[in-house]
Amino acid sequence: MALVRIPAAYFGSVLGLAGLGGAWRWAHLAWGLPAVVGEGLMLLASVVWLALLVLYAAKWLVDRAAAMEEARHPVQCCFIGLVGVATMLVAGAAVPHAPRVAEGLLIAGAAFTLAFAVWRTGGLWQGERDEGATTPVLYLPAVAGSFVTAVVAAALGRADWARLAFGAGVFAWLAIESVLLRRLYNGPALPPPLRPTLGIQLAPPVVGAVAYLGVNGGRPDLVAYMLVGYGLLQALVLLRLAPWILKQPFGPGYWAFTFGATALAAAPLRMVAAGDQGPMAVLAPILFAGANLLVGIVALGSVYLVGRRVFSRPIA
Repeated sequence: MALVRIPAAYFGSVLGLAGLGGAWRWAHLAWGLPAVVGEGLMLLASVVWLALLVLYAAKWLVDRAAAMEEARHPVQCCFIGLVGVATMLVAGAAVPHAPRVAEGLLIAGAAFTLAFAVWRTGGLWQGERDEGATTPVLYLPAVAGSFVTAVVAAALGRADWARLAFGAGVFAWLAIESVLLRRLYNGPALPPPLRPTLGIQLAPPVVGAVAYLGVNGGRPDLVAYMLVGYGLLQALVLLRLAPWILKQPFGPGYWAFTFGATALAAAPLRMVAAGDQGPMAVLAPILFAGANLLVGIVALGSVYLVGRRVFSRPIA
């Protein structure tokens, strides 16, 4: 029974692994690093996605009460949107190898994410909500879903659909960020269990940058620089807050930092691959190394937690 009670937040591990795989793909194109690393990470992300998808579906079949409780939770419910986002990232992993499979996964993931985003946003617009539940998880359904749709659609040559999704993501991001920053500036401090969700704050500008580069053909223009620049600012603020955030013991919630960190590495790498020899060429190695280090630490920590839970149980 415990296996089928996994929270939807666990799909964040797919975002981190696939994001790092994407960064390695661009590192191969920019610097000639081994392509097998990126493909291996994409394969691992796909395997993890499939395992989580089976377990999460089983949760709705075997323990529907727990699934409904999560869906009604003011914070945890937004992680359900990651099911569709992770599916689209697996579609992105499949693009070079099986485009038809990638298209099917993209359609399924985008449809799920859009439906959930509309349902969740409709609930938020009705008000009567505790402001303390306003955290960066609000970005997940509409913003992350739209930007990842744009990334994968562009990779499949669907530039028109990618532009549509990118526009939805940009304006949803700006609207939600204004609400979120008001809460962070004026509301009570986030309690320790919610502080790791601040890692999601890094994702919108840099995942948006990756999406924008897909839409514009990879040109390192002013908008691309603006998005990466804002992402760098967010990363520095999060580094300044690290001691405060780390008061929450390590757990699966720390995967929230990985998708933004890998996108912050991938966007400059794509710009370098397109011929940019300016600041991005200087920043790309540093950001790429940082993304690998972060994902490695979070992955090893997660393996340790799983192992401790498994081997600490009595045999009989």
